[in-house]
Amino acid sequence: MTGSRPTRILLAGGGTAGHVSPLLALADCLRRRDPAVDVVALGTVEGLESRLVPERGYQFRTVPKVPLPRRPTGDLVRLPVNLRRAVAAAQQAIEEMDAQVVVGFGGYVSTPAYLAARRLGVPIVIHEQNARAGIANKVGARFTDHVAMTFPRTKLPGGRVIGMPLRPEIIALDRYRARAGARTHFGLREDLPVLLVTGGSLGAKRLNDAFAASVATLRDAGVQVLHATGAGKDFEAVGGEPSVPYVVLPYVDRMDLAYAAADAVVCRAGANTVCELTAVGLPGVYVPLPIGNGEQRLNAADVVEAGGGLLVEDADVDPGWVATEMVPMLRDAQRLDAMAEAAASVGHRHADETLADLVTTAWVEGGSRG
Repeated sequence: MTGSRPTRILLAGGGTAGHVSPLLALADCLRRRDPAVDVVALGTVEGLESRLVPERGYQFRTVPKVPLPRRPTGDLVRLPVNLRRAVAAAQQAIEEMDAQVVVGFGGYVSTPAYLAARRLGVPIVIHEQNARAGIANKVGARFTDHVAMTFPRTKLPGGRVIGMPLRPEIIALDRYRARAGARTHFGLREDLPVLLVTGGSLGAKRLNDAFAASVATLRDAGVQVLHATGAGKDFEAVGGEPSVPYVVLPYVDRMDLAYAAADAVVCRAGANTVCELTAVGLPGVYVPLPIGNGEQRLNAADVVEAGGGLLVEDADVDPGWVATEMVPMLRDAQRLDAMAEAAASVGHRHADETLADLVTTAWVEGGSRG
């Protein structure tokens, strides 16, 4: 019954795929529930959202980018003026659509949206993707009781763990039923284990170099590889037993099929990747980025603790590690099955629906807190 749900919702988030992907997953869920719902996404001109949101068919409004510096810089001096401009732009977007709820996913865009919504008394819902909460969501959590988190380790007051809103094709994936067709799709054999190697859309040089140097080792061990290198970073796989496929692609359009084809994945530990692998019950060998604030290590901590994944230091990934660690793992079907079950035990497939329910709850209960 659409009358019991909000029909005008503003979603704020952008800058990275980690913010945009759950935003779009929620937008799609809201549209499935009510095709007439009015969803507007707020972002910046520079962010991925400026392309991805309109491509998905949603209205897009922009606010000026407002960096929140962690240490004294020129951005800190300019912060008051920049923030006022961004809040004014966010407030205009909220007022023009007469938004009933504002949902923020963190990042540059969300702070102005939270402040504008608070000023206007519009209910606020927050979703935090990472195990270590960002500044924007720490600010926003002070204004609302409706806070959703991806990971149990996240520290936000009143936060409720719901997982990550994911794409429909991932939510619906049955890896075992789709396996044969998926392997055919990528030119892989049905009778040998498959390792998926991916560093995301930009690739990961450490992973690419280690596995490019290990083609012969993997082929001779009877381990197939589907390797997504990142655009412009593909290579020719040479050496080893030629009847064992080593498939190199710059990127994979159908990641759902890649997951269905694979027995395990070597990857970074971005929140979205961790959540997709646990949702479909796929063992992950997580190699966190060696830079940043350590959030990738925290993202993978729960699934590793459950036995559904391994955590490996970036510096340890080399051809010797591939031979001594990855080959035995891929040849141990019983171990892979146990890891798959453990990964699934911490996964969430329906976070988009749960977050959509929270949006309705916030609307029913009324305005922002504080």
